[in-house]
Amino acid sequence: MQNINVVIWGFGAMGQGIGSMLLEKEGVTIKGVCDLNPTYEGKSISSILEKPSKVSETFVSKEIEELLTSDVDVVFLATDSFTKKSYPKIKQILEQNINVISTAEEMAYPYASEPELSKDINELAIKNNVTVLGTGINPGFVMDLLAITLSGAMVDVESIEVRRVNSLSPFGKTVMDEQGVGISIQEFEERIKSDSLAGHVGFKESVYMIADALGVKIDHFDQQMKPIVTSVDRKSKYGEAKKGNLAGIDMTAQATVKGKPFIDMKHPQQIEPEIEGTETGDYIILKGTPNIEMKISPEIEGGLGTIAMCVNMLPHVINASPGLKTMIDLPVPRAIKGDIRKLIK
Repeated sequence: MQNINVVIWGFGAMGQGIGSMLLEKEGVTIKGVCDLNPTYEGKSISSILEKPSKVSETFVSKEIEELLTSDVDVVFLATDSFTKKSYPKIKQILEQNINVISTAEEMAYPYASEPELSKDINELAIKNNVTVLGTGINPGFVMDLLAITLSGAMVDVESIEVRRVNSLSPFGKTVMDEQGVGISIQEFEERIKSDSLAGHVGFKESVYMIADALGVKIDHFDQQMKPIVTSVDRKSKYGEAKKGNLAGIDMTAQATVKGKPFIDMKHPQQIEPEIEGTETGDYIILKGTPNIEMKISPEIEGGLGTIAMCVNMLPHVINASPGLKTMIDLPVPRAIKGDIRKLIK
């Protein structure tokens, strides 16, 4: 059986991580990488990653059209956070009869924010006999799928609380901008008023994924954001926050069912949290029959978790029926130690 051929579109922090992980996998070939960074054009991915390739060398191109060839099985799309921005790229890939795995947070459950675009994507994927999946560590796993899975051991669920205290340091420039890393309090307030500060993208997606999986209807959803101001200078690979400016954002969200609180989300995230003594972790509290509590400390690292989720879902996307899928539609994610081709049906 020939190798699974993939293309990576977007070679920032997540794209490079996906590439690095794929180079270690048996049964997969990276046929191409597309990125607009002029310093990458024409360079080999092994030189950028500083990691030798086991197969013939792959070079970075800024022209995606030349990479979407008939022998490509899947494109890893790691360029945007929002469904609306991702849609033209997804459409272009699907029209070439190629499957898509997207890191865009809204694509983890696009029905929540973009129901019409979701319908279009689903129809286009079915028409071209391919599959689309949005996934990552969050949304896609910690604050939604993991809580859903735990609820499977319950007779009844009365309420769900999920808290993720994590570091933003592994993420790239797009996330740093969305989280306001490095901006002043005044700029934070201005961007809140102008609705130009995204904060964590994915609360709505996680909430609606949980609700739909459990078969309940959300009657009210609300979310809030507060600045996390650093008292010392902080610097990560892709972000920097001077003393008195934002190191990140504390996001919260709530959803009610039949007028009663049902889902409570808490998600403070910042660069280099340990500098000021913040311990990271993931916490899920399900109240009902029986009560279930889960604690993971420290957090599942966001960067590595997103990279792993994307790569580990590769065979499940190829095996899936055509259409737009979410993590509640496909087999449970798991690490793949052997030849990925052996999992293809």
